[in-house]
Amino acid sequence: MGEVAALRQLVGQVQELWDLYGAVHAHGPLPRWYLLDFEHGSIKDDYCGGRTGYNSEVLKIMEANQSPPRKRTRRDRNREKASCLNSADAMNPDIWREFPEDLFQTVITRLPVAAIFRFRTVCRKWSSLLGSDNFSQQYSEVPHGMPWFFTITHENAINNVAMYDPSLKKWHHPSVPLAPANIVIPVASAGGLVCLLDLSHRNFYICNPLTQSLKEIPPRSVEAWSRVSVGMVLTGRTSNEGYKVMWLRNDGNHEVYDSVQNMWSQPGNFPPSINLPLALNFRSQPVAVGSTLYFMCSEPEGVLSYDVSTGIWIQFIIPLPLHLTDHTLAEFQGRVMLVGLLCKNAATCVCIWELQKMTLLWKEVDRMPNIWCLEFYGKHMRMTCLGNSGLLMLSLKAKRMNRLVTYNLLSKEWQKVPDCMLPCSRKKQWIACGTAFSPCPSALA
Repeated sequence: MGEVAALRQLVGQVQELWDLYGAVHAHGPLPRWYLLDFEHGSIKDDYCGGRTGYNSEVLKIMEANQSPPRKRTRRDRNREKASCLNSADAMNPDIWREFPEDLFQTVITRLPVAAIFRFRTVCRKWSSLLGSDNFSQQYSEVPHGMPWFFTITHENAINNVAMYDPSLKKWHHPSVPLAPANIVIPVASAGGLVCLLDLSHRNFYICNPLTQSLKEIPPRSVEAWSRVSVGMVLTGRTSNEGYKVMWLRNDGNHEVYDSVQNMWSQPGNFPPSINLPLALNFRSQPVAVGSTLYFMCSEPEGVLSYDVSTGIWIQFIIPLPLHLTDHTLAEFQGRVMLVGLLCKNAATCVCIWELQKMTLLWKEVDRMPNIWCLEFYGKHMRMTCLGNSGLLMLSLKAKRMNRLVTYNLLSKEWQKVPDCMLPCSRKKQWIACGTAFSPCPSALA
């Protein structure tokens, strides 16, 4: 009761002071307020309008006779921002009409891929600007971010295409202009183009997943249904200047397709110093370093390289790490990498190795965090690498389990990939195969 009485007395004193000085301070001297310090049992004085911490803020509110300021809502802040943009920052059409087109291209080449496609919808002039040779040249000279992933799910005998943008962590679902009967698998990529191979292993297609342009290249001359390993390299700075596609079989037969000549050719016989058959690891996509393709071999364990420009073959006998399964090659800044499942007893872990050029041995450089690997304990895991250039996408499957993760070879960062679901559907898509590609809106198939 004593505390209530003291509080009533305090309120009465404040009211008397307000009645006494409320109408005078506008033209006279600032009134002096006395604040009670309940914590230390003392009296503090301060002038109105002074800024001495909490007491000053209380006096400022009392002097203005208003309630404390409330937090503005997001709608209010957006309204203020829009009003400022509409009034002071309106674009003058007389200025922007004379804006140089080459400067437009310089700015556009540095935009994210999603922003570039929104840019194309502004007008026909801007859309045609992106298809010019000058824009293609400038786009190739600007360093861009992480690669995207082109994946396909084979459900109900239909090519369901899904592209993953790791920078936005978002799936896109473009359409592929193929007949429903032509089931294809992505086998290689270069310069923003993806090489597709049908199930007969005879017909090849080149497409740009961003623009959905598609080109069927001449079928190879050998019989169909023979399993091949396929690689792809650029012959110029961009894919528009030329690219080559190469396939290789276990018996040593191989052909190279030249986009400039639009034909397949047999560069020469397989060197006798390399024993046949090769026992290629078809689960591992070849990796390209410059004009050289690297193929994974199982017997003998190692790597087989072929320089497309010189036609030179080199075989490297490199023993694999123990207890390794589902391994595949990868590439990072010109270095040959290896990724695979390390299985021992009931424990399973994803590990990354780098090929040492001096010793020709695999050196472990990183592995998946242990807390992630605990989820695989006791399970029969299978791994598929869906992208092997700079940024890896790994599909980890077991009974009633399917996980997609990415690994950045530069930052050594592991990230989980959100579930892939078709638009207007809640059904999770199981990724069958895929490859990484560098998104390039100007690449022509």
